[in-house]
Amino acid sequence: MNVKKLGLVLEGGASRTFYSCGIMDCLLKENIYADYVIGTSAGIANGVSYVSKQVGRNYVIGTKYLPTKKYQGFHHLLNRKNRSYYNLEFVFNEIPNKLLPFDYDTFCDFKGEVIAVVTNIETGKPEYLDVSRNDRRFMILRASCSLPIMFQPIEINGIKYMDGGICDSIPVKHAFESGCDKCIVILTQPRNYRKKFDKSLELSARVFKKYPEFCKALYSRPESYNETLEEIEKLEEEGKVFVIAPKESLGIKRTENNREEIKRIYNLGIKDFEKSQNLLNKFLNK
Repeated sequence: MNVKKLGLVLEGGASRTFYSCGIMDCLLKENIYADYVIGTSAGIANGVSYVSKQVGRNYVIGTKYLPTKKYQGFHHLLNRKNRSYYNLEFVFNEIPNKLLPFDYDTFCDFKGEVIAVVTNIETGKPEYLDVSRNDRRFMILRASCSLPIMFQPIEINGIKYMDGGICDSIPVKHAFESGCDKCIVILTQPRNYRKKFDKSLELSARVFKKYPEFCKALYSRPESYNETLEEIEKLEEEGKVFVIAPKESLGIKRTENNREEIKRIYNLGIKDFEKSQNLLNKFLNK
């Protein structure tokens, strides 16, 4: 592989990211290891299993635990001790530390960087936090996944953070700024997708109106997202980026928990990887 520093850039999208999980398992099986892994929200939350080299781990989570009421539901959002649509302690503590052990040793042995994108609600700016090798409750991953309304802000070192996708949904620019010379980018929307302003952003801005900079970031999200897609297309033409994305909409809602649907999009990720494998090898060896 003729790449000095290979980046793996992971878009978020909650349940849509099980498409990415199929692709990451294929990368592991083909011994394609990135030197720098960066992602947003569920993208990086699932990406750590790629770093720990646990093929199939995310698939088990998606088909065994995600469909249960213990994993997600409005009853968790109404729980004063949780206040999130997802059962945070179950997802980020009980599963990795008891039910489906996360390989912390392999994760700690990784010589590269693992970066989660978060949004500072005071500044409305993205921050790029190294995913701690020692935090067994994954607080940084929780922060990166904290979508407004569905989550409460996550406080780390006295600073309140929310979903990194608000400011930088596809952090390819930061990957190159961090020294990557080539990047594999996994999207969870079709290549022709463009984000539009929707009412959920306006509702979130009302809820967080005491954070004006954060509200500005919410309103500008569609524009910044679409600009990133245009930048990715330019980088692709320059031979610096290899994109794997679904050909059409995955056809699921963000909180999809139907077991068969999760299997479908996971397997779609595998099929799309297999179709692009020869081109990917050329990209890595050029």
